[in-house]
Amino acid sequence: MKVNRYTKKRKRSSLLSRVVFLSLLLTLFSSFGSLEAAVPRVARGLQVLYTFDATRGDIIQDQSGLGQALDLKIEKPSAVQWRNGVLVVRSSTKIKSSVPAKKIINAVKRSNSLTVEAWVKPANNQQKGPARIVSISSNSSQRNMTLGQEAKNFDVRLRTTSTSTNGLPSTATSNNSVTSALMHVVFTRDVTGTARIYINGKQRANKKVPGKLKNWSKDFPLILSNEKSGDRPWLGEFHLVAVFSRALTTNEINQNYRAGTNVKTGNKQTKEELAATRAHQLFETRIAPLLAQNCLDCHDSITKKGRLDLSQKAAALAGGESGKVIVPGKASESLLWEQVKSGDMPPEGKPLSTQEIASLKEWINNGAIWSSDVIDPAVYAHDSRAGDVWVQRLTNSEYIETVRRAVGVDISKEAHEMLPPDLRADGFSNTAYNLNVDLKHVEIYARLAEIIVKRMDVMKFATRFSKSRKLSTDATMREFVGSMGKWLFRGPLDDREVTTYSGIATTVASAGGDYKEAVSYIVEAMLQSPRFIYRIENQRGDGTAWPVGEYELASRMSYIIWGGPPDEELIRAADSGELHDPQNVDKQVSRMLQNPRAVERSLQFVSEWLNLDRLSNLRPDLKKFPKWNGALATDMREETLAFFKEIVWQEKRPLADLLNAQVTYVTPQLAAHYGLKPKGTGLVRYDLTAIPARGGLLTQGSVLTVGGDEASMVTRGLFILQDILRGTVKDPPPGLDTTPVPSKPGLSQRHIAEQRIANASCAGCHVKFEPLAFGLEKFDGLGSFHNKDEHGNQLRDDGEILFPGTAKPVSYQSSAELMNLLAGNPRVQQSITWKVTQFALGRPLVAADARIIDQIHRTAQKNGGTYSSLITAIVMSDLVQLTRTEAISSEVHE
Repeated sequence: MKVNRYTKKRKRSSLLSRVVFLSLLLTLFSSFGSLEAAVPRVARGLQVLYTFDATRGDIIQDQSGLGQALDLKIEKPSAVQWRNGVLVVRSSTKIKSSVPAKKIINAVKRSNSLTVEAWVKPANNQQKGPARIVSISSNSSQRNMTLGQEAKNFDVRLRTTSTSTNGLPSTATSNNSVTSALMHVVFTRDVTGTARIYINGKQRANKKVPGKLKNWSKDFPLILSNEKSGDRPWLGEFHLVAVFSRALTTNEINQNYRAGTNVKTGNKQTKEELAATRAHQLFETRIAPLLAQNCLDCHDSITKKGRLDLSQKAAALAGGESGKVIVPGKASESLLWEQVKSGDMPPEGKPLSTQEIASLKEWINNGAIWSSDVIDPAVYAHDSRAGDVWVQRLTNSEYIETVRRAVGVDISKEAHEMLPPDLRADGFSNTAYNLNVDLKHVEIYARLAEIIVKRMDVMKFATRFSKSRKLSTDATMREFVGSMGKWLFRGPLDDREVTTYSGIATTVASAGGDYKEAVSYIVEAMLQSPRFIYRIENQRGDGTAWPVGEYELASRMSYIIWGGPPDEELIRAADSGELHDPQNVDKQVSRMLQNPRAVERSLQFVSEWLNLDRLSNLRPDLKKFPKWNGALATDMREETLAFFKEIVWQEKRPLADLLNAQVTYVTPQLAAHYGLKPKGTGLVRYDLTAIPARGGLLTQGSVLTVGGDEASMVTRGLFILQDILRGTVKDPPPGLDTTPVPSKPGLSQRHIAEQRIANASCAGCHVKFEPLAFGLEKFDGLGSFHNKDEHGNQLRDDGEILFPGTAKPVSYQSSAELMNLLAGNPRVQQSITWKVTQFALGRPLVAADARIIDQIHRTAQKNGGTYSSLITAIVMSDLVQLTRTEAISSEVHE
């Protein structure tokens, strides 16, 4: 992750580590399967795989395809014999990795679980020691893990924080489990400490092995058939060995058992398959972004300059008014290539790089393969680096909520007054890369921490974590600091942190202070710590995809669903390791969505999405709108929030219904402003079925005011294009006068827009968004409905809409028809998914996220398309469940 650095007048120890999150899971599902039965092997969590089917000489290759291969070397090749897919160990030797098995060790330490799988045929049932089949160890008394044979049974030794360094007591089978036949042996240990041994798909041992795996040594190699010291040889046949960084389920173990021993790794493709894979990757990673960013402004399905549409496969290959521009397999005969090569294309902006030009030529010469029929420019709107997850500072609202839930103090008034406002970036104010911390922030957080502690009942708060009232420097104080810090920091403290904060008590004691004073200072220090102010994740690894840690996942879930810290139940679930189980995560999400905190968080989303905060600065021209008063802006904001709450939470309707639901909530003042008959006091529910012009977000004043006093077609159209349809358009040229053109007799806003669209120099861009606002022309700049404007111009609300990615526009005759078209369009529904996901993650979405977001969207739509179904799908997705860590040197890592 990345973090903005800041300084203080005195030196501080930094608790921040830079790691990188790339949200796309490394796909490991491969076409494993036996020749006899096409049963795929389980691959999720796979760390190493040895198949013994294509290796000769003294090197056995890691076939997992994950990270740096952990190959094994046979110390004494004369001691083994190769058969088809089998390595027969006839006499004592070592088959060992030349480097420590760090990719296994690091993964297992993170997940606190593992699986060791082996297809083996023991030479006899007399081997003892235990004789080492698979081991990560140093000698006969120092190991992380060993699967061995002890005469007629299998024996597994596993180092945890509760066992010895030799992995004792061990887990063993009984009842003469070992035979001289080919056997499928699997050992699993899950996050709860339950260890099991399976033989040929049947469970043969079940034991509790408590403790954590975080004490695994980083220095041990992976060894087959012996101990590193060479004194525990095992003889027999190896058909397959695999290690996973999670506990496989019983069903998954049986699946691998059914897959058999004669497997093929999914990495071994034919030349034709490999070429096809590379061609698709070339299109997805280079060509589609190149076309989206350099060509589609002029050559998409809307503009089609020269009647050429490069956004769709069929249209692109058909060509334009100059004929075919892409001749698959022949770049030299392709007009597109010639225009790019000559520098004539793109005509504006930065020219293509040498590498981009070469990629385009390679793509055409290799057949111009398209991996998708349509190129969506919105997918490539952000550079891939925008997808990095930055260490996320709490937004001001998240900080207030975190303080409230952590220590029971409402600091909202002071926080809003003292903290600089969070600024919007990429449409939201929780965009992590924009959440800077400077010296001013640091000083304010320190002052706020002081205010918070003064308002706390410190002694009552301390009682939650310790009954002791003794100001000491012993283990009692360390235990108290660890327990309280875990709650405030949303995860366990390491020894250095415990020592640092316990040192405050030592200092207070030496100065003659008391227990309450010491606790106060410790809490105050914690409340201004980076671990409190930031959502810091302890993500260290080798650059590959990992399941996110239990506490990090709990924090991700709580800030996505609640906008605040985990509660005690979620921390308990993290403590017990339950969050490694998707079913338990799903139950937690369901529970959390029933909490009123989820409603408040969703209202923050809609406020951010529609930028409702701008209403507080709304200052219309009083000559044009003499009846305006500031309270109307507040009423408009409250209308949208109440409407959202009604549709999403009371009626539990699909999110797309926000575009056309025939209901709203208005005050008597806002009702009169809209031309409705005022009734009641405060916000009152209005059924709008008899008023077809009203209904849905786009007909509410909070959104309509985006057009300014003149109800500009430009700003309204851009809002619909970018925030409802997820369309893209380039920025206006520098220096262009963008002052809204006022209406006048004979010239309505629609006429003004149509003149711009008719202008060749403007049409290329304006045709993409201004027609989207034609259906809203009858709403003035403050959202009142009129059939004529103040100049007597007749207003219209008919038009047509061309949805991004489609070739033909759809006409509508009224604003009501437009709202129905929007609500029922898959593009709009998917755009809402993108918006909610972006807000949930706190970062822009990039091309690498697209496939996962498609999965999220399909899952949510299948479950009703509601807010709850969408949030559940997001939390359960790889964007939240996984992280891709940055490789860190061993000195730092360990």
